[in-house]
Amino acid sequence: MIRIRKNDTVMIIKGKDNGKTGRVMKVLHAAGKAIVEGRNFVKKHAHKTQKNPQGGIIQIESPIALPNLMPVCPKCSKPVRVGIASGKDGKKTRICIKCKEALA
Repeated sequence: MIRIRKNDTVMIIKGKDNGKTGRVMKVLHAAGKAIVEGRNFVKKHAHKTQKNPQGGIIQIESPIALPNLMPVCPKCSKPVRVGIASGKDGKKTRICIKCKEALA
């Protein structure tokens, strides 16, 4: 089961944005990375286009490796490890290891 999903709140545990939190906008499964909203900005040189008539240097969010992210439990409000629990109907859900609360 996937540890980090889209719209999860995560904390960055390694790199230049260490200790900061953000929401996952996109998970790149093949690359093992995720794009976190408002974090890990890089500068990119852009040509003039109809979308970007000015051109020049723009800032975009760069993907972060999944092992460098930890989900934040909504109940604990701390970064936690994720466990798997199967319900009575047989469906698997992600749970917080510390408080056993289901992660959304």
